[in-house]
This record gives sequence, structure tokens and C-alpha cells, in this order.
Amino acid sequence: MPITAHLPRYPLAFLPTPLHPLPRLNETLRQEFQLPAPSFQLLVKRDDQTGLATGGNKTRKLEFLVADALALGCDTLITTGATQSNHCRQTAAAAIHAGLRCELVLGGQPPESPNGNYLLDQLFGATFHWTTRENRLNRLHELAGELRAAGRRPYFITYGGSDPVGACGYALALEELREQAMALHAEPDAIVVASSSGGTQAGLVAGAWALDWDIPILGISIDETEAHLQGLVADLASQTAERLGKPRHFTPAEILVSADYLGAGYGVVGDLERTAIRLMAQTEGILLDPVYTGRAFGGLVDALRNRPDRFGKPVRSIVFWHTGGSPALFAYASDLT
Repeated sequence: MPITAHLPRYPLAFLPTPLHPLPRLNETLRQEFQLPAPSFQLLVKRDDQTGLATGGNKTRKLEFLVADALALGCDTLITTGATQSNHCRQTAAAAIHAGLRCELVLGGQPPESPNGNYLLDQLFGATFHWTTRENRLNRLHELAGELRAAGRRPYFITYGGSDPVGACGYALALEELREQAMALHAEPDAIVVASSSGGTQAGLVAGAWALDWDIPILGISIDETEAHLQGLVADLASQTAERLGKPRHFTPAEILVSADYLGAGYGVVGDLERTAIRLMAQTEGILLDPVYTGRAFGGLVDALRNRPDRFGKPVRSIVFWHTGGSPALFAYASDLT
């Protein structure tokens, strides 16, 4: 029985998402690093293929968040993010699927030419509220009060759906991965994933605990310091484990994080991201995104090259968890060409 079987879930994703090796990429890296074959193997977990609104990792979280919203009798999903937020795009689509309204608090100013995720948000009929990046969460709380005063029943979803309800989606995802790996006779030694609001990594950590699977889960920080992200993920993983019925207090020291690849900041594309996106595209025909997976995969390649100690133990088989986000590529065309 799945470790989340006791929790309400609203089906949104096409599951299981594929897990497959990256033979051309692996060979390219072996030649670049001048390593003997087989020295290591990279596999990819394709959560860019979850299906909803072009896919992405937030769909798994939204299965549990939407179920909770419906159980509480809510009529509107409200959340926040950047203009090119993958989370907002999938939340808007999930609301349509469940017969709910969607209101988004976005940071910045409306683009003159809608594209990428923001264009898709418009197509899904979301209502927009604009504020500064720093004020988004405060504005979201204000919006919840305004909607209640108008007789609506909003369901509050924080950044990235990263709360104990949403993170359960990734505890279940880890169980899915383990079943696939066992079927392929290719159980990995480590997992690498982009980590920002912390929910995906926290769910994986809690899931590993619930399944008694001792596997390093390295989060490549997108925009937070190592200490801050370790504390965030530890706290959220502890709350998620409690919700799973497998209580465990995680300490920050137990959470593997690398904040070596923050570059010039959130959403700023540099050489690391450009190189990583082209490498994956031109060896495997797989698209990474400019904000999350481009940075995380670039960090993984650098760790293989220069910092193998990042995993805490020798590793030969690594799963890169692809969290999606390819619609944002179109909004970053000038940065990528």
C-alpha cells in the first residue's frame, strides 16, 4: 500500500513518469573527464512529463493540495510566484481541472508581450495581482482576507506548494522511483534535485525515511544560502514525516545542500545554465529550464567534475530529478542565444 494511501489525493498527473538512462550524455562526460567506462551512470526522472499544463514537479504537490482544498469546501486556489513561475502555471491549470477559480500574486510588472508561463496563466483564465517580489507573501495573505470578505472560500498555497500537504506528493514520488529502479535493476546511489522553496527535497527526504531507504538526496540551491535551505528543508521534512504517520525530527545537518551555484541570483542565466541546457539538449534531446533544472544540472556536472564529496559517500549511479519548467525557455530567448 502506498505510504500516502491514508491521505486525500486528487489525480492530476500522468504517473509514473519515466526513469531512464542518459547514454550519450554519460559517454560525453566520461570523455570530457577522461574516466574509464563504466565509471558512473546518470539517469533522469522525467517529472517534466507529469502532463498537466506541459508538466512539472508542482503537479504532484497539487494532487494533495487540491484534494485538501476540495475537502475544506474551498472555491478558489490562491498562490504566488515570479512572473515565469512554473508553480503558478500548474496551479492555474489544476484549478480549471477541479472546477475552482485561481488568483495569482506575481512579483514585478506585467510584461509587455506575454510569453512563457505567464502566457499560459492567461490562457487558463487566472486573475492576476501584481506587487514587489519582497511583498508577494504579504499580498497573498491580504488577498485571502479580501476574498473571504467578498464571500469566497480561498485555499492558500504558499511558494511552490511547499508545505507538509504538498510535500507528501514527493514522498509518494520517491516510492515510485524505488519501484522503477528495482524493476530496472538499477537502484541509484544518490539523487540530485533543484531546491528553492524546499518542498520537493523535503518530500523526498521524508519519503526516504518512511521507506527506510538510505539514499543521499542533494538539493542544488537555486536562490537560498546553504544554512537557510538546510533549516527550511529539515523543518518541512519533519512536518511531512508526521503527516505520513512516520514521525521523525530532521536536523539541518542531515540535509544535503549545495549553494555553490547561485550565480547572479534567482532567474539570472549565466554560463553555468547556458552550458548545462545545451549539453542536455545536444546529447539527449531533453530540454532543461533556465531557472531551476539548468542551474541544478550545471551544479551536478560540476560536482561530478570537482566535488564528488558532496554526496557524503562514493557514488556510481545518480538520478537527476527533472522538475520541468521548459515553457520559461521562450521568455529567456535573449539570454540563451
